[in-house]
Amino acid sequence: MQLRFEAECTSEVYVREEGWKRATLEACPVHSDGTCGLRRLGTYPRVKPPGTRIARFYCPTGRFTISLLPDCFASRWSGDLDAIEEVVVVAEAAPSIEAAADVLRPDITLTSAVRWIRRRLRPVRRFGVLVKGLLPDRVASWPPTMSGLRAALATHSALVTLRGLTADRLHLLPSPAGFGPRSEGSGGRSSAREHEVGAVPPGAVVVAPSSPASAGSTKENTT
Repeated sequence: MQLRFEAECTSEVYVREEGWKRATLEACPVHSDGTCGLRRLGTYPRVKPPGTRIARFYCPTGRFTISLLPDCFASRWSGDLDAIEEVVVVAEAAPSIEAAADVLRPDITLTSAVRWIRRRLRPVRRFGVLVKGLLPDRVASWPPTMSGLRAALATHSALVTLRGLTADRLHLLPSPAGFGPRSEGSGGRSSAREHEVGAVPPGAVVVAPSSPASAGSTKENTT
């Protein structure tokens, strides 16, 4: 199971300040009465950025683990949400997917680069369509592009912002911004295969206290 760890910080800051040490889960999202014996189960690593650790907990009664994923990280994908979002922005602005591929992935073959971009475009566009229906007052009028969504939300981190706005339904929304299954054909690599994905009670969010070094500028979330 993944929960949102509300953290208004970049992945670099999270790693530098070892944010996983401040990630706490006071109660199991399934057994709120505290009788399940919820306990901390250490951490597990993510590939990017190097040194990343994600806090993990274990529910003995339900026999499932719970990982607390910061907002900056993509769910079931390696890397940051902002990085995936930027790929979409560049692809939408380019005259063709092939042209975007030349800019974004000159290190691999054109065919591979086009596939790499499309694996990111598809799930992000699907997420955008779903969110438009969930948040009609906020994004109903935005153009069907990532640039339009950024303008509607007045941010350059639209996916991170939308994760917060849809916090009570993240378990129903697809990755990389939501915590549900990857979109069919997205090709993203799961970064949390050891975790069972289950229904999460609405509003299940973990907020960690800011560190002295980042007070007033960072929060942390779970997935």
